[in-house]
Amino acid sequence: MSKLLEIAKRLNALAQAGLTYSPNAYDLERFSEIREISVELLHELTDEPIEKIAPLFASGIGEYPTPKVDVRAVVFRGEDELLMVQEKIDHLRWTLPGGWDDVGYTPSEIAVKETEEETGLIVKPVRLLAVLDKRQHPHPPQPWYVYKFFIRCEVVSGEIRSDGHDIGQVRWVRRTELPELSLSEDRVTASQLEMLFTFVTNPDAPALCD
Repeated sequence: MSKLLEIAKRLNALAQAGLTYSPNAYDLERFSEIREISVELLHELTDEPIEKIAPLFASGIGEYPTPKVDVRAVVFRGEDELLMVQEKIDHLRWTLPGGWDDVGYTPSEIAVKETEEETGLIVKPVRLLAVLDKRQHPHPPQPWYVYKFFIRCEVVSGEIRSDGHDIGQVRWVRRTELPELSLSEDRVTASQLEMLFTFVTNPDAPALCD
């Protein structure tokens, strides 16, 4: 299935590029049909509704298709605790604060913004820990091609609150608790969390990049 998913994504990218650059009206028709087929395939392979997939891909017409960017703030307390939040949209499963990068914001600004909105804590970005290609990691199938940025941040001020529209509980999670947590694996995996904890004992290690 993963191979079919990659084929569907590639078909969609080629269709969008064709719709952007082809001067031929007949070719534009064909590229449009290919894009529709790719959306149907993505729907079948991921269970994401067509109504959600189609507008996102249609908005790419006129632009060369590029990966989406997911930014996550990595906030440690001491050597064995990590700030985590529950995603209401994913049945209160746990993840790191963060979300899609918005136009007009740097990745570091997104990490700060999302952490404040989701947890109540004001943080400052310290360093980039990793840039990962989502398809290289054990995430569930998804229509979009995604790069994940993990940015280490430190708390400056504020108090934890759990009243966000999209967020359930917010708390510090011990490393020993991670195997017992129900993770929002679309956003972060157990192996990625373990990888991030290696930076606690080796803070000067080079950033990871797929």
